[in-house]
Order: sequence, then structure tokens, then C-alpha cells
Amino acid sequence: MALHATRDLSIIGAGPAGLFALFYAGMRGASAQILDALPQPGGQLAALYPEKFIFDVAGFPKVLAKDLVAALTAQAGQFGQPIHCGQRVVALEEADGLLTLVTETDRFPSRAVIIAAGIGAFSPRKLPQPCAEPWYGRGIDPVVLEPQAYAGKHVVIIGGGDSAFDWAHQLQGIAASIALVHRTDRFRAHQATVDQVMTAAAEGRVAVHTFHELAEVHAEVHPEGERIVALELKDTKAKTTRRVPCDVVLPMLGFVSDLGPLGDWGLTLEKDEIVVDQTMATGRPGLWAAGDITTYPGKLKLIATGFAEASMAVNQAVHWIYPEKKVNPGHSSNLAVFGQKDD
Repeated sequence: MALHATRDLSIIGAGPAGLFALFYAGMRGASAQILDALPQPGGQLAALYPEKFIFDVAGFPKVLAKDLVAALTAQAGQFGQPIHCGQRVVALEEADGLLTLVTETDRFPSRAVIIAAGIGAFSPRKLPQPCAEPWYGRGIDPVVLEPQAYAGKHVVIIGGGDSAFDWAHQLQGIAASIALVHRTDRFRAHQATVDQVMTAAAEGRVAVHTFHELAEVHAEVHPEGERIVALELKDTKAKTTRRVPCDVVLPMLGFVSDLGPLGDWGLTLEKDEIVVDQTMATGRPGLWAAGDITTYPGKLKLIATGFAEASMAVNQAVHWIYPEKKVNPGHSSNLAVFGQKDD
């Protein structure tokens, strides 16, 4: 198991609050790192709605979720501190004045920890059909990272929620064909997006198959290897099947979230959220929290709130580690770290 260098702060979660916390730690002259279970930074923004506009982030009249993630990553990246993706925390150990986060493969010791884990570690819900399992990572993509990767391809989207309808709408003009498959005719998506997709279906730009589910995956051997060429769909009402062309399957079935070992760390939890005080302290020395995973009277689950909580948590943690550093960092326009006048 790899042992990483000791840092001042370890941040759990690479969503907006975690990324801003990483930046803020660098601004305060603290060494820091992020651990996240997902394969890329951004949390829910990157995994659930990268192509959606966000309208309530200060300074942006509107910004695509993926562009906000890119900007936050660049902002944090100016201090050269690492973001460790694909690292699911399984334990917290405390010894010799250090808090060590343990993952399945690595150990990350630090002097303090900030939990910015959003809704906890979450992973895409998988298709229940056994025929789908062998094709994950080679034709079944549970997360869309780059829409242009589907240019000219036959895409089948399975699901009836926001993500399914968002991609059915946004991949138009990119994919060669789009089929949306759902087991009922009742959808959980916003009505405006449903209406857009249904209009596209009436115009022949999207195929919508309600009361259908995956029955079989058909593949062919090509020079580059075996790949999906079609899906067999079962009509759950008529008990008939139909074959639809398919290069890529996007199972948009939602995510499974799990607080994992956080429940065993001696924190006060309410409805899977960490109770914090006005300083973002969790009650356990050395642990602070920020973002959607926190709760307190008057809490608002907003990105803007998460940014403020991240800055409070980092400032408190830095002062706890280095008592000579004030809690209030002063104005960034005056900080030497940015090449301005001395602190």
C-alpha cells in the first residue's frame, strides 16, 4: 500500500466545495490534497449534468457545469497540489498527531481533514440485466465525459430521469441516431426537457421506446475487437422484442450514494449529513466539513454556500495547525502569494 507524503490538509471530495477548499489552502500557504472516488474532478457537476447551465454562481451570468469545474480546477491548480481521483476512502486512522485517510490502495496522512463529500461517495447505478455486465467500459458508458466522443454513433439511452432526457436532447446533431428506452411512460425529468425530446421524437430526430427494457446485447467481431452493434429490446406489455442499432449504451439510471466509513468517525449525523457549528467544525478535533454534506440551522444547499463554507473550514483548519496564522486571511488583492504586497 502506497504511503503519500504528509500534508497539512486532506480534502475528501472534488466537487465545487472541495476544489475551492484546495485553492484556498494554497492561498493560505498550506499543503493540501484532494481524494475523490470518481474518475474525474467535479463531483455531481461532472457526473450528472456537465452540459447544463448554472445561473447562480457569483460572477457568471451563466456557466456550463463542466466549464465551472474546469475553472475551479485551474484555480486550484495554480498551487500544484494533487487531486487523487479513483480513491475511495475506507478508513480514518489517528496516531502521532496525524489523521491518515486510507483508501483501497493508498494511505494519505495529514494534520487535518476537510470533508467536502457532497452526498457521499456515489457511483452510477448499473443495468440489472446480466447481459450488460461484460460491456461496461467497452460500449456501455455510465458517465458521459465528452459528448463529441459520440459523433456519428448510434446511441441508446436507458432511463427516464433528468440525465436521460438531457443527453437525449444534447446529443442531437452529434450522434448518428438516438434512442431513449424507458420501462414506463412516466418520466422523472423536468417537463420542459421531456417536451423538447418528445418534439424531436415527433420530428424523427429521436426514437422513444416506452414500456421497453434491455433483453440482449448483440456484438460483432471487428479488426479492432468485439463491439456492440445492436440491442434487443423487450416490450414489457406486448411481450415482443425489437432490435435497434447501437454503438454505445448510456445507462442513465441514477447514482447510488454511500457515506461509507464516515458514519464510524464519531461525527454527529442527521439524515446522512454531518452536523457542524458556525466554524464548520464537526466536533472531532482536526475534522471540518463543507458543502452539501453539512447541516446546521438555516443551511442552504447551494454552490455559493459551499464556497463560503469551504473558505471558513480551511481558515479554521489552517489556524488550528498554525496558531500564528490568523483565521481571517485578509484581502486576496494584498497577498504576497499572488505577487501583491506583503501579507
